[in-house]
Amino acid sequence: MGSSANFRGIVFMCLAMVGFACNDALVKSVTGAMNTGQIMFVRGLLTTLMVVALAYRFQAFRPIRTILRPAILLRIAMEALASLTYISALGQIPLANAAAIMQALPLAVTLGAALFLGEPVGWRRWSAIFVGFIGVLVVLRPGPEGFTPAALTVVACVVWTATRDLCTRRIGTEVPSLFITVTTSFVTTLLGAALIVPFGGWQPMSTTAFTHIAGASVLLMLGYQTIVLAMREGDISVIAPFRYTSLIWSITLGIFFFAERPDRWMLVGVAIIVASGLYTFYRESKRGRQAVAQRSVTGPLE
Repeated sequence: MGSSANFRGIVFMCLAMVGFACNDALVKSVTGAMNTGQIMFVRGLLTTLMVVALAYRFQAFRPIRTILRPAILLRIAMEALASLTYISALGQIPLANAAAIMQALPLAVTLGAALFLGEPVGWRRWSAIFVGFIGVLVVLRPGPEGFTPAALTVVACVVWTATRDLCTRRIGTEVPSLFITVTTSFVTTLLGAALIVPFGGWQPMSTTAFTHIAGASVLLMLGYQTIVLAMREGDISVIAPFRYTSLIWSITLGIFFFAERPDRWMLVGVAIIVASGLYTFYRESKRGRQAVAQRSVTGPLE
């Protein structure tokens, strides 16, 4: 890939991280005014309407039986569970802490790919995964002062999200991404609707609360679209590390809008997670270059 393509990819990745971080902040801002089910329903409804319009525009709809494929069904379920657990946690722990734990996602995906998809992982990347999860424990700080059930909920979200990403790898390219997004958003909206009453019932929404949720929906869509553009523009090994810019935004938003003050243990844990993640990206990039070099030496198989 050329430097201009990589530059565009970096810009798109940074925009995606801004979108996701601001979406999280807006969602967190309304957690005290309505329950998780209502947030999922309202945000999901608005997001679904936007995605349906895009899918119609790009002719991405497919027969409904398409979603009956096991990989798609499991992906939809994992996305819904991830939304449920993350939104539930956002109202109970600092925004930066939640974002820091979620940075373990690339490590969890690498671990899952090795365990369930048979992808080769050498001892260096195994070591990086182990160190990265130690960083998560530093952020969690098991004990009476640091550990909270909400933090463990974010860990569960990492598991659901990693499983979602692994399922995505098993879905054929003949199924448009927008179609998957439409079905996923629709199911998540239905789950939110089903949880409104069990979680305390519908609460009247102020104009401010509705505006925040509407803004979150737009930013979520921005994040989804720009991260796809980022992955298609340049070299993943160059672009992927910029996903960690979301931490800068989450910490900044937490300080200025929620009066959060990250302590030194959280910052140490973040440093460990980011360092192990960057090393994993480096090893995957090096392994990819070696595979390309090997193919160029051996030549195509007859």
